[in-house]
Amino acid sequence: MILFVSGRTDVLSYYPKWFINRIKEGFIDTRNPFNNNLLSRIYFKDVDLILFCSKNPHPFIKYLDELDSLLNIPKVFHITLTPYKEDIEPVISNIKQIVIDDIKYLAKRYRKNNIFLRYDPILKNKKYNLSYHLKAFNKLINLIYDSISNVVISFMDLYKNTYKNNEKYLRLEDFSNKEIEILAKEFKKITSNFNIKIFTCGEKNELLEFGFNKGACLSFEYAKKLLDLYQRNYKLEKQTARKGENIACNCVKMCDIGSYNSCLSMCRYYYANFNEDEVKANYLMHNDDSSLLIGNLKKDDIIKIRKK
Repeated sequence: MILFVSGRTDVLSYYPKWFINRIKEGFIDTRNPFNNNLLSRIYFKDVDLILFCSKNPHPFIKYLDELDSLLNIPKVFHITLTPYKEDIEPVISNIKQIVIDDIKYLAKRYRKNNIFLRYDPILKNKKYNLSYHLKAFNKLINLIYDSISNVVISFMDLYKNTYKNNEKYLRLEDFSNKEIEILAKEFKKITSNFNIKIFTCGEKNELLEFGFNKGACLSFEYAKKLLDLYQRNYKLEKQTARKGENIACNCVKMCDIGSYNSCLSMCRYYYANFNEDEVKANYLMHNDDSSLLIGNLKKDDIIKIRKK
């Protein structure tokens, strides 16, 4: 099994001790977001690879020795760094240098091939226009080029969960086709200077005509190479889109152990937070010793063992 930690919340930033405790206990429970009483139980002996995704991995750094001693499996880190200020990223806008330092540390510890920079989502408004992104991206790559081998980008999608933030915070404008062409060419030029691959995530237009690589957050080829390196005999499957989604996903199948409405970063574009009051309430329900990220097991819960 491949574990995704996580697209629904920032586990490394806000729940690091809980995750280590789960590894020590040997299993983790996660609620089905569409059926609250149905739980998947995952045993770490069945986990072959972990993809971590975070905007601030710093709180988890001190647990890496324990992580590596407990789990001798491949670990991949996707670290998101975007150039927005407090109007868009109210909590994490002032920790960019810490995150940059953490990327450099992770690259030394796990090899830069296992560290992916995510520059997403790319949104446009009067403040964060094309020129702003070109300058910000160039500056960022020049700071961490020796610590990454891959860059992932995507453009802002206005999910129904984030519509309410558009008028007050995001005030989105569409990129023109010409602007997308300029951005793609410049991003490709910047990354090529350092032999860094760049590809899109969840975009119908993969920008291949501008020199982008055809890639995935966790591709079959890359995952297979890591699994072979660790002699893990796991049959990879393609990730299937959830009902109602319309994205181009080339990833292998992964199991997300996060919970919606639980990320305290409160980024205005984040699809997995759609009720800030519920986010705060859920965080108060968190227990580092629980098998669940939010709350505890209930008498009427139905637990099913998941192995893939």
